[in-house]
Amino acid sequence: MVVGEFKPGLEGVPATLSSISYVDGQKGLLEYRGISIEELALKSSFLETSYLLIWGVLPTKEELEAFEHEIRYHRRIKYRIRDMMKCFPERGHPMDALQASAAALGLFYSRRALANPAYIREAVVRLLAKIPTMVAAFQQMRRGNDPVRPRDDLDYSANFLYMLNEQEPDPLLASIFDTCLTLHAEHTINASTFSAMVTASTLTDPYGVIASAVGTLAGPLHGGANEEVIDMLEQIGSVENVRAFVEKSVANKDKIMGFGHRVYKVKDPRATILQRLAEQLFENFGHDDYYDIAVKLEEVVEEKLGHKGIYANVDFYSGLVYRKMGIPLDLFTPVFAIARVAGWLAHWKEQLEANRIYRPTQIYTGTHGAPYIPMEERLPS
Repeated sequence: MVVGEFKPGLEGVPATLSSISYVDGQKGLLEYRGISIEELALKSSFLETSYLLIWGVLPTKEELEAFEHEIRYHRRIKYRIRDMMKCFPERGHPMDALQASAAALGLFYSRRALANPAYIREAVVRLLAKIPTMVAAFQQMRRGNDPVRPRDDLDYSANFLYMLNEQEPDPLLASIFDTCLTLHAEHTINASTFSAMVTASTLTDPYGVIASAVGTLAGPLHGGANEEVIDMLEQIGSVENVRAFVEKSVANKDKIMGFGHRVYKVKDPRATILQRLAEQLFENFGHDDYYDIAVKLEEVVEEKLGHKGIYANVDFYSGLVYRKMGIPLDLFTPVFAIARVAGWLAHWKEQLEANRIYRPTQIYTGTHGAPYIPMEERLPS
């Protein structure tokens, strides 16, 4: 067998044929099923976008209403799952709670009828419907409260914000949050999506697939960067400190959180939209001084590192948006997961259509013909 060139992290190695999303990092282009992210952010909703990603077409009015209706009435979670979640440690990270809860859904709904379109639709609906409920439920439980029951009269994003705070959100807040979910719904073959695809290729149930992806997103090299952006802005403290911070970071070759991307060599198109959403939030609900620091930071980083293709990515402004909404810092990544479930499910469904289990090879770097050494002759390692 001929072994190809080793690529650390499989960088640049095609892993699949996909029609779900497209990125051009040089032009700053992101498309879902051929439709630009700018157009979807302006005209679509998260659930309509989810339908587009998973089934490959924009739904008719009747199809979208049916989809929304199904999700609206599958938001509740089994009391046994709630009881399980009550046993989670209060100081546990919400992503760990979400991974365990998502996996537990498989105990109740897994039939692995993967050739049955009805089963696939049921799984899509349940996961899109219940993941936000579980995130909000854990947030309430770690405060010592019972979970807030979903409200059937609220749409997808408004209902999540309601369950999180037990207050019906301002319609503008709910609309902006819904756009944020759309922006985070899909982004080609990133680490968590690849994890979902590998797990899906074994033909396990979709709940295990999503739990696998959540576990991958929980890693600090994938999710959580927007949390670190807020920490960085707090550390900088004021607009006057920005230039010195950047110059020191560049001199020490320290990573500046929220900048740079494996694909984009210009400003992430999602960052541009999120910046507009942040400005809209501040205009209507009060200014955030961190935003002034962020704008200055982006200006100086572009001045110092733009020639290297390092620009603001999706994480740079998303944390400011969530912070203004009152979402706790350690829920930023679970919110990311709520959105990315749509993309994971789209790739799960696509994987099933032409499945072949993933079995990459390796380049062996060990020895050959080593003798077995008896216990009494072994030296301490």
